[in-house]
Amino acid sequence: MPRLSRWVRAVRGGGLDGKPITFKPDWIGRALPRAGILPPDEAEAAILAGRVSLAGELVVDPLALLSPDDEVLLDGRRVDLAAPTLVLAFHKPAGCVVSRRDDRDRQTVFDHLCAALPEELRRYGWHAVGRLDLDTTGLLLFSNDERVVRHVTLPETHLSKRYLARVSGSPTDERLEPLRRGIMLHDGPARPALARVRGADEVELTITEGRRHQVKRMLKAVGLPVRALHREAIGGLDLDLPQGAWRSLSTAELREGLGLALAPRI
Repeated sequence: MPRLSRWVRAVRGGGLDGKPITFKPDWIGRALPRAGILPPDEAEAAILAGRVSLAGELVVDPLALLSPDDEVLLDGRRVDLAAPTLVLAFHKPAGCVVSRRDDRDRQTVFDHLCAALPEELRRYGWHAVGRLDLDTTGLLLFSNDERVVRHVTLPETHLSKRYLARVSGSPTDERLEPLRRGIMLHDGPARPALARVRGADEVELTITEGRRHQVKRMLKAVGLPVRALHREAIGGLDLDLPQGAWRSLSTAELREGLGLALAPRI
């Protein structure tokens, strides 16, 4: 019987193999890349080809669910799905989209990142942590752990993002004051931001949200359309890389810079 059906029966019956479900189920097509066994496309292909089994059952569905105690075999050999939480900092160049694939055949940040990573890191399934527009440069994080994505991007986390914007017009403290108080955008009020003049045509803006085109919309609302935008920092992490470069973040940086302390993934 297909693996997914076993879990459907378990959920409907309130238990698995006669025991209540006390953990959050995962699916095999996500677990393999997270643990660095195979990159996402290769993991899906291996599953569809019948090369993967869970707890003695062959699976051909990437969405087949598994429990922490299930033995996983790839080509008949046991693999360890215990996954470290990895986070990479990357200096995004302009002209690439924050998407794994693009229907207009534009370059993506994953094209840039994977070309630069060593082979042992290319096996992981990387998630972009938030987004930057096509023409926006600066700090972008990647992680193999979707919990990092949720923590950094949730508005409830109140994690700051600092941008440097080159604008049309002459920024002054008076023009920036509405941003410090919080302004209304078409999709609701924006939280008060830290805003200061950095140059004749430059504004530094720090926000604690991440809505679509938010910085551009906020500055346009006060008569300062954005000509170029660069993200300098996320939380306590400042960008310290040349364009197109990456580095791994330490546990201390995750804890102190992002306020992130996650239990090991099993």
